[in-house]
Amino acid sequence: MSKQEQLQQILSELKAALPELKEIIVASPDGLPVAQLAESEIATRLAAMAATAHGLGKRISTTTQLGNLQEIVIRGDQAYFLAYAIGDKGILGFTTPAGSNLGLVRLEAQEYARRLAEVL
Repeated sequence: MSKQEQLQQILSELKAALPELKEIIVASPDGLPVAQLAESEIATRLAAMAATAHGLGKRISTTTQLGNLQEIVIRGDQAYFLAYAIGDKGILGFTTPAGSNLGLVRLEAQEYARRLAEVL
Protein backbone atom coordinates (compact mmCIF):
# COMPACT_ATOMS: atom_id res chain seq x y z
CA MET A 1 0.00 0.00 0.00
CA SER A 2 1.40 3.42 -0.96
CA LYS A 3 1.96 6.19 1.56
CA GLN A 4 -0.94 8.15 0.04
CA GLU A 5 -3.26 5.14 0.34
CA GLN A 6 -2.20 4.64 3.97
CA LEU A 7 -2.94 8.29 4.77
CA GLN A 8 -6.35 8.07 3.09
CA GLN A 9 -7.10 4.85 4.99
CA ILE A 10 -6.29 6.48 8.33
CA LEU A 11 -8.47 9.50 7.50
CA SER A 12 -11.32 7.15 6.55
CA GLU A 13 -10.93 5.34 9.87
CA LEU A 14 -10.97 8.67 11.72
CA LYS A 15 -14.18 9.62 9.90
CA ALA A 16 -15.72 6.24 10.82
CA ALA A 17 -14.75 6.73 14.47
CA LEU A 18 -16.08 10.31 14.53
CA PRO A 19 -18.74 10.64 11.80
CA GLU A 20 -19.54 14.22 12.79
CA LEU A 21 -16.15 15.42 11.51
CA LYS A 22 -16.13 17.37 8.27
CA GLU A 23 -13.40 18.69 5.95
CA ILE A 24 -10.67 16.38 7.22
CA ILE A 25 -7.23 17.16 5.79
CA VAL A 26 -3.57 16.41 6.24
CA ALA A 27 -1.54 19.46 5.28
CA SER A 28 2.17 19.85 4.72
CA PRO A 29 3.95 22.43 6.93
CA ASP A 30 3.98 24.80 3.94
CA GLY A 31 0.20 24.58 3.50
CA LEU A 32 -0.35 22.07 0.72
CA PRO A 33 -2.99 19.34 1.04
CA VAL A 34 -1.35 15.92 1.35
CA ALA A 35 -4.48 13.83 1.96
CA GLN A 36 -8.12 14.79 2.36
CA LEU A 37 -11.70 13.84 2.98
CA ALA A 38 -13.01 17.16 1.71
CA GLU A 39 -13.81 18.87 -1.57
CA SER A 40 -10.56 19.82 -3.29
CA GLU A 41 -11.18 23.59 -3.22
CA ILE A 42 -12.02 23.54 0.48
CA ALA A 43 -9.10 21.20 1.20
CA THR A 44 -6.64 23.54 -0.51
CA ARG A 45 -7.82 26.54 1.50
CA LEU A 46 -8.09 24.61 4.74
CA ALA A 47 -4.57 23.20 4.32
CA ALA A 48 -3.15 26.69 3.84
CA MET A 49 -5.03 28.07 6.85
CA ALA A 50 -4.10 25.07 9.02
CA ALA A 51 -0.41 25.57 8.22
CA THR A 52 -0.67 29.29 8.98
CA ALA A 53 -2.48 28.66 12.29
CA HIS A 54 0.04 25.96 13.15
CA GLY A 55 2.98 28.25 12.45
CA LEU A 56 1.49 31.00 14.60
CA GLY A 57 0.63 28.50 17.33
CA LYS A 58 4.24 27.25 17.35
CA ARG A 59 5.50 30.81 17.68
CA ILE A 60 3.10 31.50 20.58
CA SER A 61 4.05 28.22 22.28
CA THR A 62 7.74 29.01 21.99
CA THR A 63 7.45 32.65 23.03
CA THR A 64 5.30 31.88 26.06
CA GLN A 65 7.29 28.75 26.95
CA LEU A 66 4.30 26.40 26.70
CA GLY A 67 6.38 23.55 25.28
CA ASN A 68 5.79 21.83 21.96
CA LEU A 69 2.56 22.78 20.21
CA GLN A 70 0.09 19.91 20.27
CA GLU A 71 -3.24 21.30 19.16
CA ILE A 72 -5.09 24.38 18.02
CA VAL A 73 -8.81 24.85 18.68
CA ILE A 74 -10.80 27.60 17.01
CA ARG A 75 -14.36 27.90 18.25
CA GLY A 76 -17.07 29.56 16.20
CA ASP A 77 -20.72 29.82 17.14
CA GLN A 78 -21.61 27.02 14.69
CA ALA A 79 -18.54 24.77 14.63
CA TYR A 80 -14.97 24.16 15.72
CA PHE A 81 -11.77 23.87 13.73
CA LEU A 82 -9.09 21.70 15.30
CA ALA A 83 -5.52 21.19 14.12
CA TYR A 84 -2.95 18.73 15.43
CA ALA A 85 0.76 18.62 14.76
CA ILE A 86 1.86 15.46 12.99
CA GLY A 87 5.40 15.63 14.24
CA ASP A 88 7.25 18.23 12.16
CA LYS A 89 5.96 16.70 8.94
CA GLY A 90 2.37 17.86 8.76
CA ILE A 91 -0.88 18.98 10.31
CA LEU A 92 -4.14 17.11 10.79
CA GLY A 93 -7.05 19.52 10.53
CA PHE A 94 -10.82 19.16 10.54
CA THR A 95 -14.06 20.87 11.45
CA THR A 96 -16.74 19.53 13.77
CA PRO A 97 -20.14 21.01 14.64
CA ALA A 98 -20.76 22.96 17.83
CA GLY A 99 -22.09 20.59 20.44
CA SER A 100 -19.67 17.82 19.49
CA ASN A 101 -18.13 15.91 22.37
CA LEU A 102 -14.76 17.68 22.28
CA GLY A 103 -13.25 15.38 24.89
CA LEU A 104 -13.86 12.36 22.67
CA VAL A 105 -12.86 14.25 19.52
CA ARG A 106 -9.58 15.33 21.10
CA LEU A 107 -8.72 11.83 22.37
CA GLU A 108 -9.38 10.24 18.99
CA ALA A 109 -7.63 12.99 17.04
CA GLN A 110 -4.47 12.69 19.11
CA GLU A 111 -4.32 8.96 18.44
CA TYR A 112 -4.89 9.41 14.70
CA ALA A 113 -2.28 12.18 14.56
CA ARG A 114 0.23 9.72 16.05
CA ARG A 115 -0.72 7.13 13.43
CA LEU A 116 -0.38 9.67 10.63
CA ALA A 117 3.07 10.65 11.93
CA GLU A 118 4.19 7.03 11.59
CA VAL A 119 3.22 7.08 7.90
CA LEU A 120 4.66 10.52 7.12
